[in-house]
Amino acid sequence: MTSSLIRCRPRRARSHISVRAAHTVLGSVIGVVWLMFPWMTISGQDPVPAARAGPVAEAAAPPERDETSPVDLILPLAVAAAAGVLATYAYVRRTRRARTRTTPGVVSAHPPVPTPAGLERQARTALVVADDSVRTSEEELAFAQARFGAEEVEPFTHALAAARTELSAAFAIRRRYEQGVPADDAARRQALVGIVGRCAEAGRRLDAEAEAFDQLRAPERGVGAALEIAEGRFRELAGRTGAAEATLAGLRARYASSATAPVLGHSEQAKDRLVFATAELNRARRTADSGAVAQAARPLRAAEGAIAQAGVFVRGVERLSAELAEAAKLVPAALTGAEAELATARGWGAPDASVPVGELHARIRHADVVLAAVRHELTGAPYDPLDALRRIARAVEPLGVGRAGVVPVAARLVARSAVGGAADFVSTHRGAVGAEARTLLAEAERLLAARNEFAAADGLARQARESAEQDVRVHGNPYDATGEQAGGAAGALLGGILLGEEADGGPPASFGGPGTRGRRRLPRG
Repeated sequence: MTSSLIRCRPRRARSHISVRAAHTVLGSVIGVVWLMFPWMTISGQDPVPAARAGPVAEAAAPPERDETSPVDLILPLAVAAAAGVLATYAYVRRTRRARTRTTPGVVSAHPPVPTPAGLERQARTALVVADDSVRTSEEELAFAQARFGAEEVEPFTHALAAARTELSAAFAIRRRYEQGVPADDAARRQALVGIVGRCAEAGRRLDAEAEAFDQLRAPERGVGAALEIAEGRFRELAGRTGAAEATLAGLRARYASSATAPVLGHSEQAKDRLVFATAELNRARRTADSGAVAQAARPLRAAEGAIAQAGVFVRGVERLSAELAEAAKLVPAALTGAEAELATARGWGAPDASVPVGELHARIRHADVVLAAVRHELTGAPYDPLDALRRIARAVEPLGVGRAGVVPVAARLVARSAVGGAADFVSTHRGAVGAEARTLLAEAERLLAARNEFAAADGLARQARESAEQDVRVHGNPYDATGEQAGGAAGALLGGILLGEEADGGPPASFGGPGTRGRRRLPRG
């Protein structure tokens, strides 16, 4: 069904064109009348006063003269021509504007077709905004669930799951697009349109529930309880941050520097987010105590976002510590398993008959060198257990004989660690991370869930982390660490906690899609 906007506006545009056409005809008629006026007043049939008969009268009557000349026709003709030209110009100009105008109130009959480069930018932007919306909604939903329980927030959980499904499909299309699939230009344009459409649907699912979510979390229903939950998590994280700092110091003393690189600076960034959360929680508490309960929603939501990201930093350190301990225990068993697979390859050959014997022998020799290097590291200086497992798994994988046992377990642990580290970085720096890193991360997460795809998942996760770090370096810090920005606002902007739309950093990102996630803005005076 055609909307009223589309039905009415073109008719109005045609009515304006008809008026201009009428003006053109009227101007032409006036010009013609002016042109013909002298001819209508000059005629041999015009009545003249009757003279008295007689010689005197005849002698006194002067001879008639024709007072009209061609010069008298120049001015009317010029005026008529000018009127016609002006009317024609106005008609053409009005018609062209009616067909191409895109300002509100006029629907263009021929909307511009986006260029391939423009459609590409649109797809990348849509992916970033949709991914941010999903991540933010997941964070705030966790606070709502802690306040009201899983059953009360079930509709919003379903909406988030549906949005995440649409976003995953969009990332899958983007990944194939980057790999050159499809190859046809028209099909590639359609793929970009599909990405934008999937992201729009993901945002629509979240936007549709934003109003009901606000009603659930309305400050009038108990802002005090929401503040208590946030303050409780804050206190818990404050204690865990100090413990994480001590844990990281121990990891640096026990392992190589590459082992702790994924969580470098996590404790400092956690403290930065908690500093920002402190200021926002105090602001929310003061606002609520003063009676302006509704105004407390904005600082409360900003504090929740900062607390959630501080938790990501702390859990990252704790998770890596557990993964390194598990990897250190697994390395000797992985070496033994790899030796067994090498013996199998030497005795039976590669399962893939297409692999030449010479190529198989080269792969075996390479695996021997890698395993010998790992054994040497175990008896030498501090090493990186996860990297040791990565090298063992990659050395054995080309032999194609290890489908079970300890080596695949080691590969899965390595991939899980890499994917988790990349996901943490993207979540806590999403204000600067672009579509490429997010697409690589989404594909790594998909492969991690698949069987026997651990090496590919690990490689993609590491690429995603590198791409995200490059985005952050290019983005830089738009604020100096002085004044208000020294209180953690710069980190809040980098983390996407604040949307940066106002002088103080803008509204906090909230549950919802692109149309609603920035709804907690300052009241307009």
